[in-house]
Amino acid sequence: MWPDRRIQDLFGIELPIVQAPMAGSNLAELAIGAARAGALGSLPCATLSVEQALAQCRQVREATAAPLNLNFFCHRPPAADPAREAAWRERLAGYYREYGLAPSLPTTPSSRAPFDPAYCELVEQVRPQVVSFHFGLPAPPLLERVRATGARIVSSATTVAEACWLEAHGCDAIIAQGAEAGGHRGVFLYDGPLKDGVSTQVGLFALLPQVVDAVRVPVIAAGGIGDARGIAAAFALGAAAVQLGTAYLFCPEAKLSPLHRQALREARDDGTALTNLFTGRPARGIVNRLMRELGPVSALAPEFPLAGGALAPLRAPAEAAGEAGFMPLWSGQAARLGRELPAYELTRALAQEALALLRR
Repeated sequence: MWPDRRIQDLFGIELPIVQAPMAGSNLAELAIGAARAGALGSLPCATLSVEQALAQCRQVREATAAPLNLNFFCHRPPAADPAREAAWRERLAGYYREYGLAPSLPTTPSSRAPFDPAYCELVEQVRPQVVSFHFGLPAPPLLERVRATGARIVSSATTVAEACWLEAHGCDAIIAQGAEAGGHRGVFLYDGPLKDGVSTQVGLFALLPQVVDAVRVPVIAAGGIGDARGIAAAFALGAAAVQLGTAYLFCPEAKLSPLHRQALREARDDGTALTNLFTGRPARGIVNRLMRELGPVSALAPEFPLAGGALAPLRAPAEAAGEAGFMPLWSGQAARLGRELPAYELTRALAQEALALLRR
């Protein structure tokens, strides 16, 4: 039926589709819908406390016995840089005054935590079938503890070099993340400032076959896949499965603000850009006021994940006025292909349509 069943056999899933873990917009309901349809349901844990993540896992387990993927970030916590923080605040001061806020208003830093022993204990307790990582892999002792649970280990690569590194360090499968993908780039081997590497990011059609040729483990294609044609094309280029993110944002189970949903409905093929303004790392989102007026990439934005802290006070008054100019509107380049269907129905429809194309 499917040209390559390695991911289905490896993860124990019916369909070669991974519902992408999307921090901030993806909780148990979305994972349940995708998993019940035969895809790999995923939960993003980087913005959840251990207790919150455990509660979400319990909700999934109570609804379905299907395989589950827990996703974590592997970034290094940034060193304090008061001068850079002050320069970023000064750059945003005009927006603060516009909304009647004091530029010196205290803020709460963005909450994106790297994989640590507490998260590892969560994995040991939940024992998910798959554990996926973004921004590389955790330290070897933690990785071995994850492996000891029996979980399959997956991580994202944005270059062939990253894919080879991940295979050499024990990944069971690799996500080839094309530059079209929404949300954070999984870059982890770039030597210079990450903001300088944005222009060299590789599109999926160029990246995928090169990664497939370079590694022996199965490859999951991600980035700009919005319908059955994209799924069929990924298999033609050597993928063993696809990972869909933006396509699932149109599902009613996705936890999105009305402003974000409206932006997705109106998205254009050329309406997104890679930006570091909202978190400090390059991530693809729909162009909004902040990106237009500051430029999508700024050297002043503090290191990941600190940049978003100073934007938080601006979001509440702006969003209350119906303005999405200071919030991240994560989206891939294929948002116009999105369909507003429940996760179960979307997953089944995409699989059936892709199989029909592959048979032809």
